[in-house]
Amino acid sequence: MQEVIFDALVHGVYVVTTRVGEKINGMTAAWVSQVSLHPPLVVVSIAPSRYSHDLIRESGVMAVNVLTSEQVELGKRFGYKSGRKVDKCAGLAWITKATGAPILPQAYAYLDLKIVSTFPAGDHTLFVGEVVEAKILHPQARPLVFKKSDFF
Repeated sequence: MQEVIFDALVHGVYVVTTRVGEKINGMTAAWVSQVSLHPPLVVVSIAPSRYSHDLIRESGVMAVNVLTSEQVELGKRFGYKSGRKVDKCAGLAWITKATGAPILPQAYAYLDLKIVSTFPAGDHTLFVGEVVEAKILHPQARPLVFKKSDFF
């Protein structure tokens, strides 16, 4: 059943970043969706075992960095190792905007979010964030579409 779900549902690939003081981290996510127009709300599904989960809960902010179709390796960089052990942002340029969450300037676009709700959902937590700022940084690029074969 899981194979059908992976193949049938189309998702982008995102690096979700957050910051608590000097601690910054990011993780690759595919389960991201807009859930409201007014106010603009986006939901991100994150497993509680992920380091970013607790950082987002503590900080109350996150940025969703939309990867370009050429950034599979960047997605892997943020997806295969834990931020508890590795500084995934080391050597990468990043900036901050309204919330202070790291934004990757090489990404296709970013959404800067303030967390407004969290909900348990099976083996994940749904973080609902209000978009406080958003911008397409590279309009000539195309967003990366998740394909299991790129990451497994």
